[in-house]
Amino acid sequence: MNFAASSPFFRRGALLMLALAAPLFLLSQDSGNAVKPTWFGIDDGEVPNDPRDWGRGQHYDFPTWEVSQELPNDVFTFARLRYNSGTWMGQRSKWLIDYPDSDLNFSYRLQQLTSLEINPFAAVVDIDPEQMRHYPFIYMIEPGDIWITDEQAAIIRDYLLNGGFIMVDDFWGIYEWNGFYRALKQIFPDREPIDLELDHPIFHAVFDLDLKPQIPAVGMALMGKEQGITYEWNKPGSETPHYRAVYDDNGRICMIICWNTDLGDGWEEEGTDPWFFKEFSEKYAYPLGINIIFYVMTH
Repeated sequence: MNFAASSPFFRRGALLMLALAAPLFLLSQDSGNAVKPTWFGIDDGEVPNDPRDWGRGQHYDFPTWEVSQELPNDVFTFARLRYNSGTWMGQRSKWLIDYPDSDLNFSYRLQQLTSLEINPFAAVVDIDPEQMRHYPFIYMIEPGDIWITDEQAAIIRDYLLNGGFIMVDDFWGIYEWNGFYRALKQIFPDREPIDLELDHPIFHAVFDLDLKPQIPAVGMALMGKEQGITYEWNKPGSETPHYRAVYDDNGRICMIICWNTDLGDGWEEEGTDPWFFKEFSEKYAYPLGINIIFYVMTH
């Protein structure tokens, strides 16, 4: 489902397209023998090169589109990090949460609403320098139980200090912060994350946000709707959203840490509930996600 087709919100912002396309289920194209961007990600088959062939991607008609046939790799690719993340309720690895829906939906909205040329095939990468170097933006989700080796920490540090960027998202409360912070200190023993205030350009790069949003998972949002609760009340310390930055030696933000919020669910669940879409996907998850991308790509 797609609740954005008639929305005035998606028509605002300096780099937005003026016209919105048809609903998602009408937009799939058969790319036939068109040249596709090169896949530089994992190669062990845990996920396919096309996320549409995995999980719910097999059952929903996610849009696709052709890229430049002359320069097929001259695109922005949404790349997700595979790491030792623990499991969600003993079922699936936490690094896979919201996959592939969030990756595909966000990639489509970037293609639809901005001037960027977007890869329709979101990637998955390991903590591997040969994979990571092809992707200037990498998304890390649910890092509350992250466990990395010192060698992996060094690989991530080198990636970040040589121009790469990691967006950390969807972890809640003090326990999960402490788990992530332990890994962060492996990566950067001598650096501390700094809270970004609302006047920071990242909150205004394309969309002018008037608050630092807390975006709940759709289930938590619906349960807390009547009380106006948007935090995960079963996780102490999750009441207030924080957006924290780690800077490289040149003062560039090389990592943004979205703690006590879940942009990925705002992307994944845009079609689940009209109220959730209007209150969280449309108002905050997509606008802030687009702001982060444009800020990163221009700084």
